Amino acid sequence: MDNEIQLISDGDGLAVIGHPTAVERFIVSEGLPSTDLGLPRLGSVLSAGAAAAQTGSEIAAHSGRWVQLTKESAQTVHKFGLMPTKTPGVSHAMVGDPGSIQKWLQISKVHGANPALLSGAAGIMAQLAMQQSMKEITDYLATIDEKVDDVLRAQKDAVLARMIGVGFVIEESMTIREQRGRVDEVTWSKVQGAPATIAETQAYALRQLDALAEKLERKTTIGDLARAAREAESKGQEWLVVLARCFQLQDAIAVLELDRVLDASPSELDGHRLGLRAARQNRLELISRCTERLLARMDAAAGRANAKVLLNPMDSPAVVKASNHVSTAIVEFHGRLGIEGDRQSSEARRWTDAAMEVRDKALETGADGVGAARRLGDETLGRAKWATGKLSSRFAERALRRRGNDEEREEQD
Repeated sequence: MDNEIQLISDGDGLAVIGHPTAVERFIVSEGLPSTDLGLPRLGSVLSAGAAAAQTGSEIAAHSGRWVQLTKESAQTVHKFGLMPTKTPGVSHAMVGDPGSIQKWLQISKVHGANPALLSGAAGIMAQLAMQQSMKEITDYLATIDEKVDDVLRAQKDAVLARMIGVGFVIEESMTIREQRGRVDEVTWSKVQGAPATIAETQAYALRQLDALAEKLERKTTIGDLARAAREAESKGQEWLVVLARCFQLQDAIAVLELDRVLDASPSELDGHRLGLRAARQNRLELISRCTERLLARMDAAAGRANAKVLLNPMDSPAVVKASNHVSTAIVEFHGRLGIEGDRQSSEARRWTDAAMEVRDKALETGADGVGAARRLGDETLGRAKWATGKLSSRFAERALRRRGNDEEREEQD
């Protein structure tokens, strides 16, 4: 019916499928930013089975929009009560607009959604989510002062040179995909060896970041620590660029893979989609652990520098400054890749602040000493007065005894 739509979610995005007018009305009424789902591409998925003709005509009459799920949009969608389906990781609901109430409400249906439709929609949604991530990384790389190509070409390592070449091939394949709407055997053959090269480059970049962290940990003097921190500041950004580019190319490969599976083996689409999702999460966790180690070393270096700022008024602030620059770069990098985290920057202690703190402690210690001396003086004076009183009493007693003895002698005489 024209006033009914299907909602399909894979946890990262939402597909809204139905009559074009109903889909548009739902998107506008809920205030959800969306992009075209590319529903016609599901024809190959839905071409098998007894109900193929009916399903194909249904898809031809429908349109679809994709909504990236954020905290805000997820809350909006939650009210429609999507229910889990037999398709792994996918939930579904039918909603309708009664007209008189002017609100979209969940509709109870005896029959469930077409399994092939759910599987195909989930595959396309996974592609759209990764393409959105690729765009985020492109925007991130554009914010860096030096162009990513300049940074990569400046590296002399052969492993990076191979990755740059693979990047050209992947971008070419993505262009062909956009033009043809599918990934054929010829296009796929061009990029089959790309994942190994990208993984090698990613591992190399992670080792370089680990090396920077280890240098910071080994330094004992503030001067050496300052030099290591400045190296981490200059080199760390470059290796983050390499990691971002690797992640972007890995997402592009995954998009091509899903298209190839969708075209060649649609029955395997669910398993491949879930496998790619797990592999992607593993990459994120690996990158997160490495960059978090560098963050921890930079924080520790800043703490050591702040503690020695009085004796190192030039090097200590330099360490803290470098630490904050590296940490800011990593936090932004995490945000673009979808790695959650929170960090507060370290504040460099000014030499004068440290000197005033030392002075205040000295004055506090001095005040305590004066107070103690005063207390000791008062106690000593009290004891002296007590002793003087005792002596005076004794002298008085002796004087009285002498006087009494003298008076007795006079009477006897």
